[in-house]
Amino acid sequence: MQGIVRIAAAVPHLHLGHVSANVETHLQKLQEAKAAGAALVVFPELSLTGYTCGDLFFQRTLIEDAAAGLRTLAEGCPEGIVAVVGAPIRARGSLYNCGVVLTRGKLLLAVPKTYLPNNNEFYEKRWFQSAVEAEQNDLSCDDLDGLALSQGLVTTADGVKLGVEICEDLWSPIPPSFPLALSGADIVVNLSASNELIAKREYRRDLVIQQSARCLCGYVYVSAGNGESTSDLVFSGHSIAAVCGSLAGESADFIADDYVQTWDLDVDRIRADRSKQSSFRDCAGLYGNLPVMACAPVSLYLSDSIEPQLRVYKHPFIPADRGQRQARCEQIFAMQASALARRLSITGGKVVVGISGGLDSTLALLAACKAVDLMGEPRTHILGITMPCFGTTDWTYQSALTLMDTLGVTAREIDIKEAVRLHFRDIGHDESDHSVTYENAQARERTQVLMDVANDFGGIVLGTGDLSEIALGWCTYNADHMSMYGVNSGVPKTLVRWVIATAAELPEFRASKEVLQRILDTPISPELLPPDEKGHIVQQTEDLVGPYALHDFFLYYAVRFGYSPAKVYELCCMAFREDFDRATILKWLKNFYRRFWNQQFKRNCMPDGVKIGSIALSPRGDWRMPSDAESAAWLCECESLKA
Repeated sequence: MQGIVRIAAAVPHLHLGHVSANVETHLQKLQEAKAAGAALVVFPELSLTGYTCGDLFFQRTLIEDAAAGLRTLAEGCPEGIVAVVGAPIRARGSLYNCGVVLTRGKLLLAVPKTYLPNNNEFYEKRWFQSAVEAEQNDLSCDDLDGLALSQGLVTTADGVKLGVEICEDLWSPIPPSFPLALSGADIVVNLSASNELIAKREYRRDLVIQQSARCLCGYVYVSAGNGESTSDLVFSGHSIAAVCGSLAGESADFIADDYVQTWDLDVDRIRADRSKQSSFRDCAGLYGNLPVMACAPVSLYLSDSIEPQLRVYKHPFIPADRGQRQARCEQIFAMQASALARRLSITGGKVVVGISGGLDSTLALLAACKAVDLMGEPRTHILGITMPCFGTTDWTYQSALTLMDTLGVTAREIDIKEAVRLHFRDIGHDESDHSVTYENAQARERTQVLMDVANDFGGIVLGTGDLSEIALGWCTYNADHMSMYGVNSGVPKTLVRWVIATAAELPEFRASKEVLQRILDTPISPELLPPDEKGHIVQQTEDLVGPYALHDFFLYYAVRFGYSPAKVYELCCMAFREDFDRATILKWLKNFYRRFWNQQFKRNCMPDGVKIGSIALSPRGDWRMPSDAESAAWLCECESLKA
C-alpha cells in the first residue's frame, strides 16, 4: 500500500566476539524479515560483535572481522532490503561505534554514535570516539574503501528518508534525531544495547513515544538481547516502534532474544503532521541542514501483493481500553461544561435548549446542567423545551419529559404541529407531501421557537449538533444548524454515546441514570416523518446518510491526515472487514465526500463551539475551505476504486 513501510526489528542470538557466526545469524534474520514482507531491517547496537566485548575492541582481529562481516552481509543481503547493522568501524586509527546502512551489494553509510556514556556501568569512551570527531575530520573507513562516516540521511527509491542514531543518543538532552528529522528523515532508527533495570522498560517506551512526537517521525528502537554478557548486566531485547507520539508496537516478552518482529509505519501520516505544524517547519529552516549522504535503490513501500498489518482501529475517536475511554469521556464532558460556563458568565447565565429525547440534545442538556452547577446557579436557569410534531414518538416524548424532570431544569412543552400546518398553507405545501420541505419546515419552526423563547427567557440558545453532523451537513440550514453556542460541535457521533454513558455515572446525575440508559437505547433519528402504525420510529438517520462509524472513520483520516480517497478506503476496508463488505464501504465513502464538499457553506457560518479533539470544523479555527470548492477530483478517485 502506498505510504506504508514494513519495518523489522531483528534481534539475532548473539555469539559474543564471534563475528562470522553473527554474520550467519544476521543473514538468517534478513531472510526471515524478507519472508515477513519487511523492507527495512534494524539490528541492535554493535550486533556484529556484541556490545559487551570490552577490551576485545582493542583487538585488531575483532575489528577486521567486523569489516569483513559487513562486506559479507552486503553480498548476501536479500533483494529489496535495506538493513541497519551495528558494528565497530575504524577510521584514521580511531574506533567508532556505528550503525551501518547497507543493501544488496552496497555499504551505503556508517553513522557513528554521538554521545558515549562513561558513567556507572558504561565505559564507552575507553574504546570509541564520538561522531563529532568524525564530522570535524570528514572521515571514511580504514577497512572499507569508500564508506563514509556521517550523520547524514539515506534516501530510498520511493523517497523515504532514513536517519540513524545509537542508544545513548536518544537519552541525551539534544539527540541527533532532532536535526535528522528536521532535515527530512521520515523514519529514525535507534540501534541500542540498553541493559534492563526495574522500571526502565516503561521509561524507555515513554522516551521513544515522546521522541517520535517531538520529531513527528517514525521511530524504531531495537535493543540487544540476552545473548550479551551477563557479568554485571542483563539485556532484554526490548524493541519499540512509535509514530508521531503513538505506540505502533513493542516486543512482548520482558526478556527476549532471537526474534524478528515487524510493524507497519505510515509515512503519509508523518508527512501530513509535518505539513500542518508550523513550529516544525520553522525549526527545519533553522536546524535542518544535514545532507542526504547515500541513496538506496530500494522501494520501502509495501507492494500490493502484501497484506498490510497496520494497526487500524475502527473507532479512531474512541480509545479501545475501557479505562482510557472513561477518562477521555470525563475530560470531554468537563471541557464542554467549563467552556459553556465561561460563555454563560458573559451572557447572563441562562440557557434554552430543545429536548428531543435523542442523544445530542441529551448531551447538550447534561453539559448545561454541569455548567450551571459549576457557576453555583440553580438548574432552573436552564429552560428545556420539547416540541412534539408529526414524527415525534411517545418513546422519545416521554424520554424528554422524564429527563428534564429528573435533572431539575425548567421544562416547557410547545406543540408545533398547528404552527407548521399554518406555514404549509402560507407557502402552498401539501401536508401529505413528505419531501424535504415537509421535514425542514418542522426543523426551522423549532429553531424559531427556541430563539424567540430565549429572548423572553433572557438566555442563549444552546446548539445540539455534533461534529459528525457538521461534517456531513446533516442539519437544516437556519434551523438546528444555527444556535448561540454549539456545545457538541467538537464531539463526533460515535463518541456522544460514550460521553453520555460516562456522565450517567456521575453522582449529580444519579436520578437520571435510568432515563439516560433509555435514551442510549433509542435509534438515531430526526423524527421528522410520521411513525409507523405501532408508533415506532421509521426515519433512522443511518439508513439515510450512512453508518456513523464509517463516517467518523472517513472524517478522521480525510481531515486529520489529508489522505486520498483511495487510502481512506483501503484503511477502512482493513478496519471494518468483519462488519461491512467493500461495496458498502465504497458507497458511503462516495456519500461522505459528496456531502462534505457540498455542505461547506453551512460550516462557514456555524456558531461558536469548543474544540475538543484533533479535528474541528470551525471556519475560525482548524478548517478553512471555500463554499464553492469542487469535489470532482475526489469523487472521480472514488469512482475509480473497486469494491
